[in-house]
Amino acid sequence: MRTCRAAAAGKLTVVLATIVLLAGACGGGPSPRVWAAAVCEALTPWRAEISKLTSSTQQQMTAQTTPAQARENLVRLFAGAERASETARLRVEQAGVPETEHGDQVSAGFLGSLEKVRDAYGRARATIAGLGAGTPTEFYDGVRAAVETLNQEYDASALDTSKLNSEELKKAFDEVPECR
Repeated sequence: MRTCRAAAAGKLTVVLATIVLLAGACGGGPSPRVWAAAVCEALTPWRAEISKLTSSTQQQMTAQTTPAQARENLVRLFAGAERASETARLRVEQAGVPETEHGDQVSAGFLGSLEKVRDAYGRARATIAGLGAGTPTEFYDGVRAAVETLNQEYDASALDTSKLNSEELKKAFDEVPECR
């Protein structure tokens, strides 16, 4: 009799463990507050890095350097912005999909915006890397055009937060300390 009960208890434990695992796997993503905090934790260092790189780019544009030096510095700066954007995108992706109405769309919007920014920096880096450094006027005209295109693509990549169709997420972004 003891063997039967022990076997039944063992089977019950396995069934309950399986149900708990399946429920966790199917239950969805993090709460809106947890997700908003993770997203803000991903974006805060990214914003700081982009701000620093933007300032460095502006300084580089007015510095007295040769076109070859400027090209090398600008390529390095834009590569850093591209990497920072990809790091932020990966961290937002790791945050998962928030457990809220339209959570998948909101998450995809954030990821898509960061992908576009990353790609814009990558295109600017490649464009500047391909510029000839022989004639300063032509080089700097090419840099200005690349930066203008980057700015347009950057503006176009902005996430339209008015389309956050989740009151829970709007509230979470307003309330969590990581987003202040």
